[in-house]
Amino acid sequence: MFKVGSIFIPVTNIEKSSEWYEKYLGAKKIDSWEDGAGFYLPIGSTQLALVKVEIPQPTEFNMKRNKKNSYYNFVVADIEIAHRHFKSQGAAVTEIDFFGDMKFFDFFDLDGNPFSVVNEVEGSPFHSDNVREMQEKEK
Repeated sequence: MFKVGSIFIPVTNIEKSSEWYEKYLGAKKIDSWEDGAGFYLPIGSTQLALVKVEIPQPTEFNMKRNKKNSYYNFVVADIEIAHRHFKSQGAAVTEIDFFGDMKFFDFFDLDGNPFSVVNEVEGSPFHSDNVREMQEKEK
């Protein structure tokens, strides 16, 4: 019944941010409006919307002991290739780290918004194949 339609990202400069998201994520513009622009990604149906704000807004929340977590992540098939892509293009990125068998790193857009990139772990209940199987059982 429900699926994620769009993710809204606060940015201070729509034009520069649009170019950045096109370059680094391969986003393609759908349309724009007075204070925003909508995009689709090469894979999946979730859309991104860049929304103009006067000052940068957080795209992460604080967990216990001031550890921060982004609201969502991007899944890639090969995290090393994704990491090299961001680094070679000059984007701000963290080093690849581990959480159990999962590898992840963060990258930051022009406004300093942090986003996580993760790889899928075979056999994990969170792997897209396992989730798809659970979804099929519900039909």
